[in-house]
Amino acid sequence: MNNDAAASLLTPLGMAISTGVLIALLLVAAVIDYRSLRIPNWLTLSGMVLGLAFSTALAASPVSGLLGGLGGVAVGMLVLLPLYAIRVMGAGDVKLMGAAGAFLGVSGTLNALLFIAIAGGIAAVAVSLHRRSFRRMTSNLGEAAVQMLVFATVGGQRPGDALAAHSVGKLPYGICICAGTIAYVIARQFIGQA
Repeated sequence: MNNDAAASLLTPLGMAISTGVLIALLLVAAVIDYRSLRIPNWLTLSGMVLGLAFSTALAASPVSGLLGGLGGVAVGMLVLLPLYAIRVMGAGDVKLMGAAGAFLGVSGTLNALLFIAIAGGIAAVAVSLHRRSFRRMTSNLGEAAVQMLVFATVGGQRPGDALAAHSVGKLPYGICICAGTIAYVIARQFIGQA
């Protein structure tokens, strides 16, 4: 077997292993977040390292793979960072998204974020209905939007601080990151996206 044939066989196997590791990482994070409302640094940071290693090893060019993985980390964390800044989301959630981004690259991370937003919206509605606090949740959303606009334009009190007293409860968002990312990984198999 020549080197090209061996490489063509190893890439799908490597991608399958990479996807399996990502899914395992997400499932462990979701379980830990559900139990403790925290996602530990050892898990998110090792996930980033593994994701960058897979991205580098599986790319046609190791440099482009590494840069793509680093771009995924940056996009995943930067998109969720404002939610952490206003105390709507925890730092572990932001780092978990960075770890997933290391596996997915920039475009995969952006696509996964859409699936995650849908999963988060469904979870928020389900939790608020279960706790019989849907009206309070929608009121909080409107108030948060106004406060974020004020905070972004003139500064002042962070929106998360003012809304904490009226919260309908914490949502372990690692579960939403897990569900949305896995849904994206499955969906991309059907739509042929890499």
